[in-house]
Amino acid sequence: MRLVVTALTLASFAIAQDLQTWLIQGSQDLQRGDNIGAEAAFRHALELEPQSIEILNNLAIALAREGKGSEAVAIYNRALKLKPGDPVTTRNLAIAYFRAQRYKEAFPLFESLSKSAPDFQSLELAGLSLFALDRYQEAAEYLERASKLSPSDLPTLDMLGKAYLRAKNHDKVADVFARIMAVNPDSAEAHSMMGMAYDKLAHDDEARAEYEAAEKANPKLPGVHSGLGVIYWKEDKIDLARQEFEAELKNYPDDPVSHCLLGQILQKLDQPADALRHFQAAVAANPKYKEALFELGKSELAVDQPQAAIQPLRKAIEIDPNYVQAHYALGTALRKLGRLAEASREMAISEQIQARQRAEDIKHVTAAGRIEAPPQ
Repeated sequence: MRLVVTALTLASFAIAQDLQTWLIQGSQDLQRGDNIGAEAAFRHALELEPQSIEILNNLAIALAREGKGSEAVAIYNRALKLKPGDPVTTRNLAIAYFRAQRYKEAFPLFESLSKSAPDFQSLELAGLSLFALDRYQEAAEYLERASKLSPSDLPTLDMLGKAYLRAKNHDKVADVFARIMAVNPDSAEAHSMMGMAYDKLAHDDEARAEYEAAEKANPKLPGVHSGLGVIYWKEDKIDLARQEFEAELKNYPDDPVSHCLLGQILQKLDQPADALRHFQAAVAANPKYKEALFELGKSELAVDQPQAAIQPLRKAIEIDPNYVQAHYALGTALRKLGRLAEASREMAISEQIQARQRAEDIKHVTAAGRIEAPPQ
């Protein structure tokens, strides 16, 4: 009996030693940036202790650093099944979802963390997730809370100002701009917000100067290249606009606005296949981006793929039922497919919306007193 116990003890000791060896190896590999080695080490460790939350988290971190986001998410979810609500795993999973652009799944986790133990990272990433989901006012609320924890963090203030701008809360935009100026009036964020303000006022020369100053101060600031690109686009400086949108995408490959506007430039340059690729990328990054959906449908028509055009055009109309150009393009696609009754219906809807819009325009002009009543 004593021999059996001794054998079991020795076996357990050997397993424990092997486990410790793999854990040390994996940790060292992670520190060196050898993520493939770390993955292998933690997988060996997991075979010896499959219920370890710590090993699962470390394995997922290695996978995420290798670019294996889906596998990392699966490992984090496995860890949460073993220990539901674990804050470390919850945070890691939320970040993995965020990096994979799975914002709908990321936000509830950040929301939970911000309620239980609010910190700057959870609040900021919750706000950025909502921004990506086009929920701008809610995004601003989380970014405000993050900003209170780190009032001088300019990137957060920059995104907060953009959230208020998208939510059309212009008083708050002015307030955020004042806060940015108080931190650093010469910052890229300050110049970028001035550029946005001048752009809204159609003061293109001033907007260009501000965006150029922002670009010089920080060429990696989100939106600075695309903002300057828009100014060049309006000035019909196509080559310069293209360079700026490409520069934005070099910094932020998933920026939907730059993809969409670059696609429009490529359409204008008669490069429909390349344009199509950018519209697809824009819609993948933001499935509710109605202009990108419309341009994608129009681009599919340009390469003679009317069947592929139908879905994005219908989605654009679902988002905005009065999107007259989308109705017209959908009618064109349906007609090309021989679905004449449906095509006629979409064309009729397009004409009805246009007639209604013309009537509204006349009504507004009349109300402004610019059309005199005929003499009696």
